[in-house]
Amino acid sequence: MAELQRYEQKAQQVFGEVCVNKALVQQAGFGTRSIPAFVSEWIVTRNAPDGVLDDTSRERIRTFLNKHLPTRDQKEHLKAQLRNGETLTVLDQYRVTVDLHQNEFRLAIPCLDEAAASIESHLPETYPLLLGGGIWGVGKLQYYPPDYQRKTGQIWMVDFRPMQNARLDMDLFCENRAAFELDEWRNLLIASMGYNPEAYSIAQQMHLLTRLVPMVQQRVNLIELAPKGTGKSFIFLNLSRHVRLVSGGKVTAAALFYNNATRQPGLLSNYDVVVFDEAQSISFDNPGEIIGVLKDYLESGSFARGGTQKIEAGAGLVLLANIPLDEYKRPLYDNLFAELPAFLGETAFIDRMHGILPGWELPRIQQSFIATGMGFKADYFGDVLHHLRSRAGYEHLVQQHNMITGTNDRRDLTAISRLATGFCKLLFPHATMSAGDFREYCLKPAVQLRQRVRDQLCLLEPEYEAVRMGW
Repeated sequence: MAELQRYEQKAQQVFGEVCVNKALVQQAGFGTRSIPAFVSEWIVTRNAPDGVLDDTSRERIRTFLNKHLPTRDQKEHLKAQLRNGETLTVLDQYRVTVDLHQNEFRLAIPCLDEAAASIESHLPETYPLLLGGGIWGVGKLQYYPPDYQRKTGQIWMVDFRPMQNARLDMDLFCENRAAFELDEWRNLLIASMGYNPEAYSIAQQMHLLTRLVPMVQQRVNLIELAPKGTGKSFIFLNLSRHVRLVSGGKVTAAALFYNNATRQPGLLSNYDVVVFDEAQSISFDNPGEIIGVLKDYLESGSFARGGTQKIEAGAGLVLLANIPLDEYKRPLYDNLFAELPAFLGETAFIDRMHGILPGWELPRIQQSFIATGMGFKADYFGDVLHHLRSRAGYEHLVQQHNMITGTNDRRDLTAISRLATGFCKLLFPHATMSAGDFREYCLKPAVQLRQRVRDQLCLLEPEYEAVRMGW
């Protein structure tokens, strides 16, 4: 094993068991199973607790995978086991919907291609993330054959345990930040995201960290534009159970906001961040209605649909889209929204986005860009990001240090403040920093992100005057 970098040594010493060697997952042999990093790391660390992949731990992982994380080609075998009266304990991404006609919950079990299983009613009430988008966890499944009470056989989930950390001490996490130099801490964050920090410049590392800002700061809205292959969706798929990624296709108002038929809140109420991947190919079933309600939400943090009362939510919105580049790896068109659907290129909508992340400045992902050193476990790190959203005190620090010049526009100031607060939470969770570090690593990237929004608004509509913001 290669000699540990200084930040890796400190991470082991200071944080201990909540860190993991990211190379272990690549070496563990998950085959073709398509599971998020926080799931695969959870499996590895529980079956190789000493951080060593020897023959014994590899066998434990193989046994766990075969017994509790089946592939879809095993579904008929699993159904046969259920039919024979066996109880199965299966790790999967379970999802519950509400059937008001039958007054029942309906459980989706992906590994069985089952969309209408049953579930004990107290479980969705105890674990509300089961509703709507679904959540990874361990479910105990049983089968009840047809009898005089039921016309058809039914699979039932009788118990459920979501994947979550046994303990999370946010005060200790923040205090421990003081043990690291800024570059060491930034490297640890990048490695925890799944990237090799040595493969990226400081400017590129800041672009990567920008992807985390909506996870730590409520109602931050970003657009990342880049060519294919730069890893835009990687962390949103792999890092946190509190993020929901919607990849292309058609999006309904019921799924996004509120389902009037089932009376269930949508994605914006159930997740910290809603991500539209492949935004250049996304469509809405009723663009006029959805964009209208979405603009209201992006501005106010609340929305109403179909006569319902105003619903407040804290989710951020992230758009990821592919754009063409010229021979110098710069955007082919000055209008960055030229190839996005027209309803996403409306200036009133763009103005409500807080920043444009220049993904074209990041290289295509190569194998050497993937983390193979020490970093926070993905499930732990994802929960840290989630809890930083509600941790108080950072906004006051930002107000103390904030010295924005060149604009008095309320949306500009709101955007820069939220973005700078997010960078502060990520880089200085212990709330200790110099004025110079705040300007360079919090305020400067926040202003640059918002400046790109203003530049596009000025280009697209004369109503928006040109501004040049500073810090």
